[in-house]
Amino acid sequence: MENIKIEATTRSPEIDFDFGANKFLIKGESYPEDVATFYGPVIGQLEEHLSSLDTAEVSFDIELIYFNSSSAKVFMGLFDTLDEVAKAGNRVTITWTYDEDDDNMQEMGEEFSEDLEHAQFRLKILET
Repeated sequence: MENIKIEATTRSPEIDFDFGANKFLIKGESYPEDVATFYGPVIGQLEEHLSSLDTAEVSFDIELIYFNSSSAKVFMGLFDTLDEVAKAGNRVTITWTYDEDDDNMQEMGEEFSEDLEHAQFRLKILET
């Protein structure tokens, strides 16, 4: 599967999915005009790739400054998928990176982590 690299815009995050290395990154701000159009194809390819894994190590990094409620729904679905991949015997680590002064992003990471049973969720303060 071909890697996905999408540069960040003022409304959408950088997407860097390296399928060969099982390393995935979403970084920046996420409030695209049409969330389904932006995330649909990349999440679809990601899910297709993840479904083929067996005892793999998966690293998913999220470093967001801001996201809207529509993006939050996408992330909830993404985390559910990653948790299922971990349940199937893969080692999945999700790293939620936030600015030390951003209590809201820290709380959002904590809330997302509560729903996971199998994937490892790490909260990480952004190094400046």
